[in-house]
Amino acid sequence: MKKVLIAEDDKPIARALELKLKNSGFEVQVTENGQEAMDKAENENFDIILLDLMMPVKDGFTFLEERKEKGIKTPVIILSNLSQDGDMKKAKELGAADYFVKSNTPLLNIVENIKKIV
Repeated sequence: MKKVLIAEDDKPIARALELKLKNSGFEVQVTENGQEAMDKAENENFDIILLDLMMPVKDGFTFLEERKEKGIKTPVIILSNLSQDGDMKKAKELGAADYFVKSNTPLLNIVENIKKIV
């Protein structure tokens, strides 16, 4: 079973993603901030990470920078409401495999994209 880490501080969105992914056959863990996500990414094996950019304790950009420094190879998909081209470009430069604007993207599209990557 493919394992997904969701780093999302918006509880309703995190829960909806968790349910959709579990119903699609994934094992899922949820964290509410970037530091929790980094701790899990360092100590457990995941097939993919879904990462919000605006989170408490450690934001998504900092997570991506540390992920790169620490040599963590797990693919990351950004799920954010930041829709500026500069944010998307920065996330991709820091190694994000894909970038979705949450308010514009149905959950089914996110699940389908995850299946293509893992």
